[in-house]
Parts: sequence; structure tokens; C-alpha cells
Amino acid sequence: MGEREDLVEQILRMLDVRLLDPLELLLDGDEVVDALRGLLRVRAGRWADEIRDGDPRQAVHMTARLISSLYPEDRAFDPPADWWRTPLGQVTARRVGHPAAASVSYGTAGAMLGITRQGVHDLVRRGRLPRHPDGGVPSEAVRDRLRTRHRPGEPPGQSEGGGVL
Repeated sequence: MGEREDLVEQILRMLDVRLLDPLELLLDGDEVVDALRGLLRVRAGRWADEIRDGDPRQAVHMTARLISSLYPEDRAFDPPADWWRTPLGQVTARRVGHPAAASVSYGTAGAMLGITRQGVHDLVRRGRLPRHPDGGVPSEAVRDRLRTRHRPGEPPGQSEGGGVL
């Protein structure tokens, strides 16, 4: 599967778990849930395209809508490091950065970039990533690094020679 298809499937899985499965329980398996699944399959493809390839403002807006719908919390969105390795996490890092933080820890930056915490430390030490005044690195610097280094079809965190960013 390609990046787009993986992203669509993750969005659909999350919608099933967070929205449709509970609705199916409440409605005793009503066929309206099956109709919604079909509609969401079409919409998930559109959302994936918008997030990956759309206008930057639209991509940020759609990403925010998805995250707020799929991860409703009373506090700021702060996913675990593994989330950044998912298709939605990777495209969010590349198009938005961290949606709720101006700076991220070296560990989070590493997860977003697909490298180790030590790799981030080395990038900072060599001046390839700036330090944030409050600690860690600026989320936008991680995003910008991913944007300049990412090639469609290539996993984030890889340079032309196959090494880490």
C-alpha cells in the first residue's frame, strides 16, 4: 500500500473505533451505520488528499478537524511518540508540525523525524535544528525539515543516501 492508502485506512479504522462502533451498538446494528461507513470511505479519501496535497491552510484546518474528532480531550493534544510513526502522524508532522506545541522534546522531534533522540541532539549540536528558548526544538523547525527532505513515496527521516536526516 502507498502513503495515501495507508492514511485513508488509518482514518477509517479510527472512525470505526471512535464513532461508528459505538453508534452501531446504540442503534442495534441498524443499516444506517453501513451507509455511514460507505460515505466515510469516500470522505476519508478526500480528507487524506487535502491533508497530503491540499493548500497549506486547508491541510492545517482539515488536520485539526480530524484530530479534534478522533482524539477528543479536555487538554492539549499530546500523542505518544509511536503516534508520529503512523500515516496520520507522519503527514501531520510534515504539513502542520505539532498541532498543539510551539516546541517539542528531543524525543518527540526524533519520533516526528523518524530518527532517535540522539540523532536530534546531533542535529542541534551541528546547527541543523535550532534550540527552542523554552527547551527542546521548535515544532515548526521539525516540520520545515520534513518538508524540505521528504520525497513522495520515501519514508520520513531518510535522506537521499538512505541515512538519517
